[in-house]
Amino acid sequence: MVEAFEKFKKEAKDRMDKALSHFMEELKHVKTGRASIGMVEDIRFDYYGTPTPIRQAASLNTPDPHTIVIDAWDKSILKNIEKGINDANLGFTVVNDGKVLRVAIPPLTEDSKKALVKKIKEMGEEIKVTIRNERRDINNHIKELVKGGHISEDDERRELDAIQKITDDHIKHIDELVEKKAKEIMEF
Repeated sequence: MVEAFEKFKKEAKDRMDKALSHFMEELKHVKTGRASIGMVEDIRFDYYGTPTPIRQAASLNTPDPHTIVIDAWDKSILKNIEKGINDANLGFTVVNDGKVLRVAIPPLTEDSKKALVKKIKEMGEEIKVTIRNERRDINNHIKELVKGGHISEDDERRELDAIQKITDDHIKHIDELVEKKAKEIMEF
């Protein structure tokens, strides 16, 4: 039975880790008023007929808090990358000097900062629901074992507590990420 418990805990942790990773990836793409390569690296552009993320065809860096520089490995695709960014309709200004693209990140207004913080908190709540749903599913598996007479109620309680601790750790991490991102938004 110990193997089954370990399997349930590992499965719960893996599913929760996957949800947390997805949330962290989404946070990268939130416009904060501060330049971050995560804002543009996954934007797709036409690369010889194939939609390709920018990060697969160029190096990206942020020389200052309001600019992203895109240095395409093949200079002939700069126009296509520029079009991809403009088509993404993110409100960025793109300057193409023939060698690199400079993407200007406009500063956020106070109202747009507050709206973004609200959106991030909503995203955090949504991922917490996902985490709690994973906990519920695993807990149901454990309760089925009790109903089937495979484990004792003491074992059930111990395992439910272990799953709850994993859940609490993930929820705490989400809260910390939301707080950090909100602070970052309000600073700029």
